[in-house]
Amino acid sequence: MKLGLMLGYSGAEMSLPVELVQHAEALGFDSVWTAEAYGSDATSPLAYLAAVTERIRLGTSIMQLAGRTPAMAAMQAATIDALAGGNRFVAGLGVSGPQIVEGWYGQPWGKPYWRLRDYVAIMRKVFEREEPVTHDGREISLPYEGDGAMGIGKPLKSILHMNPNIPIWLGTGGEATVKLTAEIADGWFPMSFVPGMMDFYKPWLDEGLRRAGSGKSMADLEIQPMVSVIVTDDVQSALDRMKPGIALYAGGMGHRDKNFHNDMMVRRGFPDAAAEIQELYLAGRKQEAIAAVPDEFCDQGALVGSPERIREKYKAWETSGATGLILACRRPEDLELMADLAGTRDLVD
Repeated sequence: MKLGLMLGYSGAEMSLPVELVQHAEALGFDSVWTAEAYGSDATSPLAYLAAVTERIRLGTSIMQLAGRTPAMAAMQAATIDALAGGNRFVAGLGVSGPQIVEGWYGQPWGKPYWRLRDYVAIMRKVFEREEPVTHDGREISLPYEGDGAMGIGKPLKSILHMNPNIPIWLGTGGEATVKLTAEIADGWFPMSFVPGMMDFYKPWLDEGLRRAGSGKSMADLEIQPMVSVIVTDDVQSALDRMKPGIALYAGGMGHRDKNFHNDMMVRRGFPDAAAEIQELYLAGRKQEAIAAVPDEFCDQGALVGSPERIREKYKAWETSGATGLILACRRPEDLELMADLAGTRDLVD
């Protein structure tokens, strides 16, 4: 099983754990991932990491669609991939949520399904450089001919001769977009995925693969959920440290009527907790919302405890249908244990 290291986005001060990333690379980790919300961006840190690493894949999990046009997303991906020596960048994309799209980026929420489809199609055309890029899409078209256009837009071909096969992954969770992911993407970040959920998603993935045609199968789709890892003798303390982030996302990272993370908590079998956390968080009672996060919910999506406990729980992930795990951890000993469990050290020359 492949292992990735999740760095996420920065807090109030920008910093990168370069030595940890280099240690992960030395342990045979396959990838390192950045993210963005409304602070640090996802691509700039990877340009820096390209200069201080040698082979580890550099991925965004995720670039927000509203943060850049598809042409710019392709340009950033191709530039960093070239600086890194080629075949190292993974363009992970996602729509974010309407509060960020409209509140931070000043764009309409629109139709996320069609925006994703248009976005990926344009990026692939830019990568491939077969002809000047044109696209007649439902949400995005090139050249632009909408309100305010002069009508003289010119189809263009990238000046940079780039890797035509830069992989594109999607972070999705709804039925329509999961099917779309299997159809058009090279990889999938399944939201709030835990062992046992593949039976739920498999029909959607199979339908998307059928639509793709050309013999595309599950073997052609990388599936990597994010998992928190904490080696500790105090399991309860580790679970408690996860709860503020879960409460933030399930309770406050979205509108009451449009919160994908809350929806995922419901899907995983915790509807009452999801409703209570959201009610408390939106009422400003954040500590109560944190306390309402169930231990079981945290434990399902994490590998915490003694090495023996983690080793036992890891077995379920090996048979979960995931092709890899993106690990949220910050200590060398956590990385080392996971490298031993996954056997990644054996892959290092």
